Amino acid sequence: MKPTMKSFHPRPLPPLLLLILPLLVACSGQPQPAAPASTSAPQATTPAQQPAATPAQPQAPGVRVVREVQQDPHSFSRPDEVAVEHLRLSLSVDFTRRQLAGRASLRLSNKAGADRLWLDTRDMDVQKVTLDDGSTEAAFTLGDEKEFLGRSLEIRITPQTQWVNIDYTTRPEAAALQWLTPEQAGSPSPFLYTQSQAILARTWVPCQDTPGVRMTYEATVRVPQGLMAVMSAENPTQKSADGVYRFNMPQRIPSYLLALGVGDLEFRPLFPRSGVYALPSMIERAAWELADTPKMIAAAEKLYGPYRWGRYDILILPASYPFGGMENPRLTFATPTIIAGDRSLVALVAHELAHSWSGNLVTNATWNDFWLNEGFTTYLEGRIMEAVYGRPYFDMLAVLGRQDLDNVVQEQGAGSPDTHLHLQLAGRDPDAGMTSIAYEKGALFLRTIEQAVGRERFDRFLRTYFDTFAFQSMDTVRFVQYLNAQLPELAQKLRVDEWIYGPGVPASAVQVRSEAFTQVDQAVATFAAGTPASQLQTSGWTTHHWLHFLRTLPKPLDSQKMAELDAAF
Repeated sequence: MKPTMKSFHPRPLPPLLLLILPLLVACSGQPQPAAPASTSAPQATTPAQQPAATPAQPQAPGVRVVREVQQDPHSFSRPDEVAVEHLRLSLSVDFTRRQLAGRASLRLSNKAGADRLWLDTRDMDVQKVTLDDGSTEAAFTLGDEKEFLGRSLEIRITPQTQWVNIDYTTRPEAAALQWLTPEQAGSPSPFLYTQSQAILARTWVPCQDTPGVRMTYEATVRVPQGLMAVMSAENPTQKSADGVYRFNMPQRIPSYLLALGVGDLEFRPLFPRSGVYALPSMIERAAWELADTPKMIAAAEKLYGPYRWGRYDILILPASYPFGGMENPRLTFATPTIIAGDRSLVALVAHELAHSWSGNLVTNATWNDFWLNEGFTTYLEGRIMEAVYGRPYFDMLAVLGRQDLDNVVQEQGAGSPDTHLHLQLAGRDPDAGMTSIAYEKGALFLRTIEQAVGRERFDRFLRTYFDTFAFQSMDTVRFVQYLNAQLPELAQKLRVDEWIYGPGVPASAVQVRSEAFTQVDQAVATFAAGTPASQLQTSGWTTHHWLHFLRTLPKPLDSQKMAELDAAF
């Protein structure tokens, strides 16, 4: 996931940043049990078809792949007892009630012979639970509400139970669901989008809401006629006459990558494996802006191996979308602010595309390991942008990223444990760990490794890493063991533990510079010396040049100088 202007953290953008966005774009051209819930007559259901198996992936020579289920402090689920391996959804979208209503059917893997299934829920009402074909009603218990975690859902099963079916409705306040009126959507029709990361999938689907569990899924979604539904799955490209859409995701994903969007959407292909969805008023501009997406896919595949998700499409969301982007597999959700008219902000696409390897393919086991998603992705983003647009572009991203990192270290304190790459988030909302530390300290660590061992060798390491651990979860301890086995000289050379378990930025960090920012530094200097803002040479500047300019202006800046900048730009 990525915010709009470089990697701050995946939360709503701060007010100041929201204010300067138009300027930047313009200038660039365990839970306590409760009483069992009541039950009623069961409804029949048909279990889903067995999804296609994910192909076996190559492994590094001499590496034994161990698939472990990690204990997640942010989930009530107990996947070491029973794990969900497939989800079948049947949902109706009601814009008037701001509600999703339907059934989630979960196919189980119960190798331990457990008699209970534990799930995560929040902001939803469970009406009934049945087993297998729906003819057997199951007793269930909802635990007490816990801050940001919601309520556990404990369901009685048998060791032979293969399916659990849950009939439920979401509440209007469900945190993952953003219901937009036509006015908010900038469209004649309403709009709905979801945001499941980090632990909000439980607010619209009862599930094992932990990145340590992966599942395939299928869905049937009913929407008002005239609207299109899209998901993080195989998607339609035309509207359905009856408003019924069917989806399939044959690759195994964690719950936070469940996604749904509903609106008056159109589709434009970019090339056979990629396209863009947007509102009619935005679709042509979006298709032009994102025309280099095929080049990014080709660059990423050359570096890190085949794209394993079938298609890569992008959904441009309405202006109220408060994030930069979200890496929902097969369908990136993106802010419309990247439609700048000059393709200057498409690094966001490179970032979300890179998640197709780091995050979606090899996933952080818990949110304490978030840097394994975002640090890797930020590094890969830079490499993709360099391959497509040249080294100067990469250098600008690296310098801006280091500025972000230094700022957050200063804000949190150089000795703060929240500046460690490996975090301790038990008892806290995992969003507390979604800062530039994960993104930029993680990426800087990888750039430093690259410098220490050489780019060619590091590229081979990354390619083998993604091949070896594809469609698995990875924790920090396990990654360090793998790193030390593959690149043994790093432990002493770079003090790896200092990077991961220590605060701040280690002295061994590679230095980042950008020749492209030299002219920006000169403009700042001449402006500070008295040259009027209107006489500054800013021709050809991109959003990245302007960001560096704003960040390096003298502080404080008096009101006269600020008014002068306003008048000129």
